[in-house]
Amino acid sequence: MIPDDATLRDAGLAPPREGRILLLACGALAREILALTERNGWSHMTLACLPAIFHNTPEKIVPAIREAVEKHKADFEKIFVVYADCGTGGQLKAACDELGIGMLEGPHCYSFYDGNAAFEARDEVTSFYLTDFLARQFDAFVTMPLGLDRHPELRNMYFGNYEKLVYEAQTRDAALEDKAKACAEFLGLDYEYRFTGYGDLETELAAQAEPMRPAR
Repeated sequence: MIPDDATLRDAGLAPPREGRILLLACGALAREILALTERNGWSHMTLACLPAIFHNTPEKIVPAIREAVEKHKADFEKIFVVYADCGTGGQLKAACDELGIGMLEGPHCYSFYDGNAAFEARDEVTSFYLTDFLARQFDAFVTMPLGLDRHPELRNMYFGNYEKLVYEAQTRDAALEDKAKACAEFLGLDYEYRFTGYGDLETELAAQAEPMRPAR
C-alpha cells in the first residue's frame, strides 16, 4: 500500500521526497518485487500495484498508470513502471516517454523473467507459459475467464495450436511445479520446467534502486 502522504503533509509529517522511488507494478509481480526489495535492502522503494486482471483488458493499463503517476508524482523523486508492453501495443511505452518515466523492457513477463535476449532467441511460438503467479492463479486467470470450467470442449479451440506448456519458475517450489504439471495435463500439452529466477526484473530494479540507495 502507498502511504497517504497527503495526510502526512497536512500534519507536517510528510516523508522527504528525495531518494524515494515509486514502483507502479502489475499485481502479478507483487510477491516477486517484495522479495527482491527485502533481499536487497531497497527500503527507499515503495510498491503500488494495479490489478493483475488488467492483463485480460490491457486497454485499462495506460489510463491507470497515468492516474497513478498524477496522484503520486509529488511524493517521489522517481517513478518506475514495472510492466513490459503487456498487450498495450506500444501505448504504455509512449505514455511513459511522455510522462518522463522509465519502464521494463520486453513484450511481457515471460520474456523478462527468461531474459529478453534469451527469450527472443528461443522463438517458441507454440509454447504456453506459466510463471509462479499463474501457476498459483491458473483457475482465476485461465480456466474461468476462458470458460473452460463450464465448457471444457473449448480447450482445443484455445490451445490447439500450442505444443507445450513452459513453467518459468521464479522460486524452487515443488508444490507449484506439481500445479504447473497439472495445468499442462489439463490443457493437453507437453510440459517443460525452466527455472528462470527473477531474470531481467531483478537487473532492471537494481539499476533503478542502487544509484539512489540511502547511505548506510
